[in-house]
Amino acid sequence: MKLIRTEDAVGQVLCHDITQIIPGVVKDAVFRKGHIVQPEDIPVLLSVGKDHLYVWENDETKLHENDAAEILRQICQGEHMHATQPKEGKIELIADCDGLFLVDVDRLRAVNGLGEIVIATRSSGFVVKKGDKLCGTRVIPLVIDKEKMERARQAAGQEPLLQLLPLQPKTYGVVTTGNEVFYGRITDKFTPVLEEKLQEYGCRMAAHQVLGDDPQAITAAIQKMLDDGCQMVFCTGGMSVDPDDRTPLAIRNTGARVVSYGAPVLPGAMFLVAYTEEGRPVCGLPGCIMYAKRTIFDLVLPRLLAGVPVTEEWLAGLGNGGLCLNCPECHFPNCGFGKGV
Repeated sequence: MKLIRTEDAVGQVLCHDITQIIPGVVKDAVFRKGHIVQPEDIPVLLSVGKDHLYVWENDETKLHENDAAEILRQICQGEHMHATQPKEGKIELIADCDGLFLVDVDRLRAVNGLGEIVIATRSSGFVVKKGDKLCGTRVIPLVIDKEKMERARQAAGQEPLLQLLPLQPKTYGVVTTGNEVFYGRITDKFTPVLEEKLQEYGCRMAAHQVLGDDPQAITAAIQKMLDDGCQMVFCTGGMSVDPDDRTPLAIRNTGARVVSYGAPVLPGAMFLVAYTEEGRPVCGLPGCIMYAKRTIFDLVLPRLLAGVPVTEEWLAGLGNGGLCLNCPECHFPNCGFGKGV
């Protein structure tokens, strides 16, 4: 492109959008890229502060910002999302359904690290709603080297940087443990909390059993719920390290593969997650879930419903951002809880 005086631009082709800003009224392009400047356009261009204009000068080694943004759109876009039209060199991706939003952070960092390239996303690992904005893409200059955009493709790899995984409502069983509940010394206040949280995602409790601190009975109850078709099983109570807390042992004795007993999240340190051979989760839930507004369970549950394995590596990464500040007014997920980098 070349820079010329606006008064000399009649007949020239604009190589970028010209934006008009009237505070509180409008911020939009008064002329679009590709517009051929007419004599009557000159006063309008001068009124928006354009004493000089960039117009097209053919260069096969360069890409316009809109064309570069389209490449970034291709790099990012996964299933269940759609793109907006390019506007001032920016393209956004919008969710087509509710789901768990995931970003390949390492590859995203590699692309953004090339310089002159911007892909800004929502935080990975959280539920989004249909119509939510997922990311915006653009390049910094009005034109960029084709070679740099090719490097961006290579850094991104073959798979999209973004995923949106629909949540699948599941049936679940709850095994409430503890002699204090079993013998009626206290009321079970844990199960209603679980039901409320899971109901938000359309899940249905298919089985519930209250047992004492008997690991063999707990193991048998978990196994029966699985045999009866429950897609998830949650055990409440007995998750600390006291001698009478036998729930972790009972879960291990089902033969489920324990991924982790403990997570670097507060509240929620005593969380246990295991998977059956066919991939159904069996979880031991710490007591904090019963009374704390947000806990490890709020970070894990969307993954369980989206079919994303909860791994030891992922749990370990929750330590950065894993401290809930228990704000008087909770704004989760619009806060730092669970948003480690």
